[in-house]
Amino acid sequence: MRDPTAPRQELPHLPSGMNPNFDALHKLYPSSAYLRARAPKNVPRFSFEYGDTGAGADIGIRDNWAAFDAIKIVPRYGAITTVPPIDVELFGVRYAAPIGIAPMGGPSLVWPGADLMMARAAQRARIPYTLGVAGGATIEEVAEVAPDVFWFQLYRFYQNDHAIGFDLIRRASAAGVKALVLTVDVPVRTTRTRESYAGLGREFRPNARMIYEMLVRPKWLWALLRHGYPRFATLRQYAGEKASTNDVIAFARRNMGGVFSWEEVKRYRDKWKGPMLVKGILHPADAEKAVSLGIEGIWVSNHGGRQIEALAPSIDVLPAIVAAVGRKATVVLDSGIRSGQDVMRALALGADAAFAGKSFLWAVGALGEQGPVHLIDLYIDELRSSLGQIGARSLAEARAAVVRHPGAWRFDRNE
Repeated sequence: MRDPTAPRQELPHLPSGMNPNFDALHKLYPSSAYLRARAPKNVPRFSFEYGDTGAGADIGIRDNWAAFDAIKIVPRYGAITTVPPIDVELFGVRYAAPIGIAPMGGPSLVWPGADLMMARAAQRARIPYTLGVAGGATIEEVAEVAPDVFWFQLYRFYQNDHAIGFDLIRRASAAGVKALVLTVDVPVRTTRTRESYAGLGREFRPNARMIYEMLVRPKWLWALLRHGYPRFATLRQYAGEKASTNDVIAFARRNMGGVFSWEEVKRYRDKWKGPMLVKGILHPADAEKAVSLGIEGIWVSNHGGRQIEALAPSIDVLPAIVAAVGRKATVVLDSGIRSGQDVMRALALGADAAFAGKSFLWAVGALGEQGPVHLIDLYIDELRSSLGQIGARSLAEARAAVVRHPGAWRFDRNE
């Protein structure tokens, strides 16, 4: 990896990042865990439970975290002279770091206006931001605030021969979206126990308890008064000009669902002229199939543990998928990212970038508009220091690190 006889030099002080308030905020919130602890003090309980929970008893979330924690790296020293550069090229665009914001459904339920807050923070930091089709901002609104880093995620709209899905990619193309993400890992919606117990059902109808929870969280309530109720903003125009939030939710449930077939993936690939990723891949054979259809990006994900608890952690299947597709596709990952150190682990196992979702909800819940800005700074600062600590002078050297990965899956080619 490097010459062990080279003289050892000290790693210089790491830059604070883009936010002049980083040092002050770092004393109060030195990691995403502190943001998670703070968020319930500002956010109604039902909102926090929605953003924080997973399927069932949250076993999938805990498994994702445990899988990252089990990965250990052997450092090499003696050649570091500067803070390692962390900028990365993804699909022809140069980003400041191999860190991105994953698509999320309904972030504005956690903090009203969250979608655009995250988009603005990503644009400022020059990292990818992925708007979910079930988000609280329109494609066109995000294009205004994050034109250089905008990715768009799409579920399967199968009615009328995919008329809505194809119109959404038309709008995405017109808005200058840098990459289209087809999500394939939500064949059915499953139960999130904490979310249901907090009062959130198939419709958004606040009961007396939920209204009380809002009233005792004045910062959140003020954000609600400024930005309005959570909404599936991008889908509203298809549900009707006068559609309420619940009308749009009902419309989405009627028209959206199931898994993209490979034939459908090919149709979308043919219509979309830019880079395309398939999200939710956990098996190497599925990754190979996607690449054979002309897909440039494989997004390894178990949906953050939010759909079913029994799935393999994304990080544990990552090496097999990287080995299967080689350099024929860009490979990114989510599900379990909580720190720049986790990003480093993903890079060491072959990912080109790592995306976080849940931690950005903690951040907006804790700090509002400042939250995503601070969390991005934390991730960048942690990634730089982690790379320096293992003696990596570049992202390429991180990928060449000696890693022990006890949870790694081995796939029989006949499976």
